[in-house]
Amino acid sequence: MKQSVLVIALLTLSFAALGRGDINYKHRAIHKTLVKSLNLSNPQLTELTLTKDDAASMEGKFFNISCDNPDAEIKYMYIGRVNSCRAGGCSMPNPLSENGPSEYFDYLVVFNRNGEVRSVKVFNYQATHGHEVTAKGWLKQFIGYHKDDKELEVGKTIDSISGATISAHEITRDIREKTQIISKHLPSS
Repeated sequence: MKQSVLVIALLTLSFAALGRGDINYKHRAIHKTLVKSLNLSNPQLTELTLTKDDAASMEGKFFNISCDNPDAEIKYMYIGRVNSCRAGGCSMPNPLSENGPSEYFDYLVVFNRNGEVRSVKVFNYQATHGHEVTAKGWLKQFIGYHKDDKELEVGKTIDSISGATISAHEITRDIREKTQIISKHLPSS
């Protein structure tokens, strides 16, 4: 009897842990990145309005960044979620299948006024595999990427990571996609 109650309690906790919840757009790591890493004074985020097509393909939001720094180059931020593996591990068949719960991580990518990537940070890593993509040194590879640059591709322009294959490919794909989207919403020069 005690064992069955324990098993039920553990199963309940396991399913609760897989719950995705909403992205925390006010996570302290976001503010810390803007203030300490990018030296913005009093940063304020205002959600950008996107086309239906662009908004439909995202699990996240774009923001315009305003601050007290009159000459700040940082202007836009995307905060979103990337699926990394299905619950049960990356070795499961079809790890990113729509037919089952996925593990995920939340990240941000900051752009300058020209739509060039200036910073990337993973701030909520909930997957059991692939945490190596949270390393600052690895994420620095994306800095400077612009829609007109060479393609981002793991194993060619972005270092691959043993043990984080799916996470590395998914964040790379997502940054490439979000850079294309922000470039369509830049004011004309």
